Amino acid sequence: MEISWLGHSCFQLRGKNVILVTDPVTPRQANSEEAASLSKVNASIVTVSHDHPGHNYVQGVGGKPRVVRGPGEYEISDVLITGVASYHDDEHGKKLGRNTIYIIHMDDLVICHLGDLGHVLQEQQLEEVADADILLLPIGGGNSIDATQAAEIISQVEPRVVIPMHYHPEETEGIPAQLNKFCREMGVEAIEPQPKFTVTKNSLPATMQVVLLTPR
Repeated sequence: MEISWLGHSCFQLRGKNVILVTDPVTPRQANSEEAASLSKVNASIVTVSHDHPGHNYVQGVGGKPRVVRGPGEYEISDVLITGVASYHDDEHGKKLGRNTIYIIHMDDLVICHLGDLGHVLQEQQLEEVADADILLLPIGGGNSIDATQAAEIISQVEPRVVIPMHYHPEETEGIPAQLNKFCREMGVEAIEPQPKFTVTKNSLPATMQVVLLTPR
């Protein structure tokens, strides 16, 4: 599988037979390059964690994909997707509403996309995501979890690969503040971003690895 970051919470998961896009990013949430790259993507499946701008630009994805919105179990083109109910804030959705976590079984890998999660995982949610090989999670704070909460969730899930999202990679010269805080929380040195991450079940790292991607 090849994983590319299209900005914000939007990833392209390119499997052997299926392309899946998470939380398609609206042009006003992305720079012109990110918006242009999304318009060139043809996907089989699109997942939407919540219906807010920046996460629901389904019309920007080509290929007439099947769209998954909300909790439940879905099987599309041999991809098994479980949507898990959660909240966009730490007050049970009172401020920002609901969010859906997606667990995606694809090409023998289990990928978990947390969407705009606003709280650490509760017991029932943790049971659903505990088998995740690859965890895609926000770190930027604001309307979703921050670096400290992200580190706590990683310790809850114990995935093999962590890919942060929902932060501003161009925020400052050098390492952006949000990313710098996350690296400190995780106890890792500055990591060189890469344009894409290619992985198979057999190539998963033996110990947890943080992977940084550059927006495409």
